[in-house]
Amino acid sequence: MKLNSEYWENRYLNNETGWDVGTITKPIKEYIDQITDRSIKILIPGCGNSYEFEYLIQKGFTNAYVLDYAESPIENLKKKVPAEFHKNIIHQDFFEHNQKYDLIIEQTFFCALNPELRKKYVEKTHSLLKENGKLVGLLFQFPLTEVGPPFGGSKEEYSNLFTDYFNIQTLETAYNSIKPRQENELFFIFTKKQQHND
Repeated sequence: MKLNSEYWENRYLNNETGWDVGTITKPIKEYIDQITDRSIKILIPGCGNSYEFEYLIQKGFTNAYVLDYAESPIENLKKKVPAEFHKNIIHQDFFEHNQKYDLIIEQTFFCALNPELRKKYVEKTHSLLKENGKLVGLLFQFPLTEVGPPFGGSKEEYSNLFTDYFNIQTLETAYNSIKPRQENELFFIFTKKQQHND
């Protein structure tokens, strides 16, 4: 099974979007609510229908960007947000993207990737972040199997995976997950390390 743009496009076209809860999730919302600088540059990769992007716009964030390589969610988003933000919606493969951000928000993108790409994801997010940049969001906490997406993992696995490139500030079971995901989500805040061990 190839998890390529065509695969994801078909999931959207067939309405097979079980990860889409129809609104911004509470842990991400509460994190955004405490950010005081609304000019910081933010990226949400693998954005899907990105309720987070809509929420950031509503809250007055002017420098938020979203990226997906499936076309349907990109077109859906353009219908939902003001025209001035259409330029912030990027139709591209995450691994080919090359800008710099203060904050990357992780919301069901990492778990949708083929697990073989996880190290590449860590390296890519590190390279996309400015000095002292942060990677923040949710990771699924259930055993990693070959059945997916979504693909899970454990606190220990994630800690080992990210620790060469990021300082782990927070990696805890989210206390405010929606009911179907209770105990199955880890909320995390990682800050970019300037020097990492290759």
